[in-house]
Amino acid sequence: MTAPMPVRPPGPPEKDPPASGQDAAARPAAGGRRPSRLLAPLRQTGQLFALAVAVARAIFRRPFQVREFIEQFWFVASVTILPAALVSIPFGAVIALQVGSLTQQLGAQSFTGGASVLAVIQQASPLIVALLISGAAGSAICADLGSRKIREELDAMEVMGVSPIQRLVVPRVLATMLVAFLLNGLISVVGTLGGYFFNVVMQDGTPGAYLASFSALAQLPDLYIGEFKALVFGFIAGIVAAYRGLNPRGGPKGVGDAVNQSVVITFMLLFFVNMVLTAIYLQIVPAKGS
Repeated sequence: MTAPMPVRPPGPPEKDPPASGQDAAARPAAGGRRPSRLLAPLRQTGQLFALAVAVARAIFRRPFQVREFIEQFWFVASVTILPAALVSIPFGAVIALQVGSLTQQLGAQSFTGGASVLAVIQQASPLIVALLISGAAGSAICADLGSRKIREELDAMEVMGVSPIQRLVVPRVLATMLVAFLLNGLISVVGTLGGYFFNVVMQDGTPGAYLASFSALAQLPDLYIGEFKALVFGFIAGIVAAYRGLNPRGGPKGVGDAVNQSVVITFMLLFFVNMVLTAIYLQIVPAKGS
């Protein structure tokens, strides 16, 4: 008789190899559901606000990156000053011509100056500044941070104990805010002069009536709200560009997509915030003479 074959005791069940990368992200969590795609915009909105809060806190922390701030300020100013001046002239002219045509039809041509100047200072100038900063400087900031992210430079900084937000994001956001604040004054002056020239020369307006209507309708808070809008818009442009640059997807192609997304998102936020600030300002500050 042959000896019976030995029976091996049953071993532990084999485990699946640990998933990594896209496989791990694609699998639902144990005991949970796969996150809904409908909630993705809400999560990104929350992350954007979290970044804004982190940047606001890091502004007052030391050390402050003075050299980086100066370099970014010079870069943002160099790519936005000339386009802003060139855009503000036709923008102010269009507003002056349109307002002048309407006031002529209503028989109130003497109020052309005040109406056109207020439209430039309160609405046109901050929006021009924000659009140029987000389109020219914001796209460059997003591309720079995105390229650093895919090259793992930001991960290396975190390993060395250096905060990328304090080292890279804060100087760029402050630079966009300061340039927007200063550039808003330039655009207001150039747009006002352009509207004055086109109203007096092309619509046969009188210089005295133009200036008198401006002094009769305008007040100092109108300038304050324009500068405040420029600061807020510069902050939004810098934050959105930094957020998309810090979160690219898909390698170098994802960086290009992030740049396009940052510009579009900034435009949408700017018009919404401008509507809210304008509504609040008109409710708080009474019109002159009322």
